[in-house]
Amino acid sequence: MNIRLSSDRWQGQINVNVNGNGNKNSPSLTDKFPSPTGEGLGERPVGDRAFCQFESMAYGWRAAFVILCKTYYGKYKLRTIRALITRWAPPKENNTEAYIRRVTDRIGIAADRELGSPQEHPAQWMMIAMAMAIVECGTTQLDYLSMLKGFSLAMSQ
Repeated sequence: MNIRLSSDRWQGQINVNVNGNGNKNSPSLTDKFPSPTGEGLGERPVGDRAFCQFESMAYGWRAAFVILCKTYYGKYKLRTIRALITRWAPPKENNTEAYIRRVTDRIGIAADRELGSPQEHPAQWMMIAMAMAIVECGTTQLDYLSMLKGFSLAMSQ
């Protein structure tokens, strides 16, 4: 599954593959990018020099949560699902409204409801990320334990 997002800090698109090329046991792939915190995110180079592979699925999820929680919520002050997804999947490349609807329908949180912080409402943020991954993958067969580990890693930075 490729989760595409854009950022002022990183040139172009970042693809975080938290399902590992259709293989549930494969670590994640992502375009090489600097960590928003300046620390590594557990990535390592692979054959295609434009990509890196995470040490584990948990590190792929960690990268996604660092982007969602630390960068989007913390730095850019994006406070609603609509704001998060519009930045994550911009309308110039995606049917952003359909994406937002699929996520909000799945988790039952209104698109424009102000979200609490990831530290105060961790389950809410994990539901949002998981719903986004389901939209991207088209499947609910995801590694939930790795997602939980990834959230914990991101929040402990």
